[in-house]
Amino acid sequence: MNREQIVEAMKRILTPDQVVIDQAALNEASIDRYKKYQSIHKTFVMPIPSCIVKVRSTEEVSSVLKFLNENRINCIPRTGGSATEGGLENRAENTVVIDGSEMNRILEIDTYNMQATVQCGVPLQYLDDLLREKGYTTGHSPQSKPVAQMGGLVATRSIGQFSTLYGGIEDMVVGLEAVFPDGTITRIKNVPRRAAGPDIRHIVIGNEGALCFITEVTVKIFPYLPENNRYYGFTLDHMKTGFEILRQVMVEGYRPSIARLYDLEDAAMHFSHFQEGKCVLIFMAEGPAGITKATGEAIEEIVSRYPECKAVDPKLIERWFLNLNWTAQMLLDERREILETGNMGFTTEVSGNWSVINEIYENSLNRIRGEIPDLTMLGGHSSHSYINGTNMYFVYYYNVVDCAPEEEITKYHEPLNRIIVEETLKLGGSIVHHHGVGKVRQPYIRQEHGSAYYMLDKLKKAFDPNGIMNVDTVFARD
Repeated sequence: MNREQIVEAMKRILTPDQVVIDQAALNEASIDRYKKYQSIHKTFVMPIPSCIVKVRSTEEVSSVLKFLNENRINCIPRTGGSATEGGLENRAENTVVIDGSEMNRILEIDTYNMQATVQCGVPLQYLDDLLREKGYTTGHSPQSKPVAQMGGLVATRSIGQFSTLYGGIEDMVVGLEAVFPDGTITRIKNVPRRAAGPDIRHIVIGNEGALCFITEVTVKIFPYLPENNRYYGFTLDHMKTGFEILRQVMVEGYRPSIARLYDLEDAAMHFSHFQEGKCVLIFMAEGPAGITKATGEAIEEIVSRYPECKAVDPKLIERWFLNLNWTAQMLLDERREILETGNMGFTTEVSGNWSVINEIYENSLNRIRGEIPDLTMLGGHSSHSYINGTNMYFVYYYNVVDCAPEEEITKYHEPLNRIIVEETLKLGGSIVHHHGVGKVRQPYIRQEHGSAYYMLDKLKKAFDPNGIMNVDTVFARD
């Protein structure tokens, strides 16, 4: 089918006002934040979608998917649109973008069973603000919170800044509803746990729109007790010391909501008012008063074992904490500054066991400094820790020099990503901790999983045999 035929079919299945064919919107829908430099320069070289369809019900999603599947038409599921790894980038002609942002009703807040059920297009910020007014919280707070929506958060296996206490989105999801390419509507019921075979939630969580479209989600909620929050900050000389402190906090059984370690360059961007050429280690304890007191005292005792650590005023950490998330103005300012200066900032996040994470960090930085031109900043931080390891979130800025907007990715960002991924794989870490595979890290997916890729491959062939779901995302082509 050609573009005109697809658009007319979508108007018949839905209504004309639900089918977007505005050229500017279609251009932006061909990429995501991974290619923000091209977006800022209005350079769109990927195939432009045929249309964006604004679905308003699960049944509409089913009808659209069934039609696309029968006619072998690629689709890209989307809600908030804050993806950073090319997951929303279009690689196929005549693609249809299925936008669930108008499925934005909160269906139930159940404070007795401590869970909330929402449609896929509910903004996380809206849900959490509503819950906090009632004395509860989702516990989920990624930096994209003001713009992210619930379906996309689940689809990308998102994580929030308080994950060391609350876990990632996979720990919060109770049940969900999803639609598969043949139009089949499935519902995973809301129960606290069950042993009825493999945990089928994880077929859907993290599928990045490459297996199905998530229409509804039920997540846990928690008491919200900000009056008990305790903040801690320390400067120190060595990342290796910081990793060891994080390890001891986790191994000894404490769960601060925030446990972060910034290297010298990354710390200078966030804590220049007190950092003074040092690495920075920060914690926040939250929850019931007794738990926060015990957690805070334990952190202070563990840190005291390392004389190089010097405490900073907790008020400075609290002030930083209150300005963590994106705002609409920040995103506008970012675009303006990039256009004016040609200076680009990006991140790559990976994970590894405690025994290798410092080596991943050092090896990656050493290679980048020797191989990548025009760097203006290179650093990173650890922000999500577990009993057996932690993540490493590399941050880098570079001036775009002597290349067209469409060449910026291949000259700078892809080589940076490749170095970090290669060094991580050498030491047995994971190529992605929480941003998702998208299309950017899909070439490494077989190396990531090794012999276990067999299982992932079978999922794609079973649930999407016609290959219409978000081609080139997560799953390798045969």
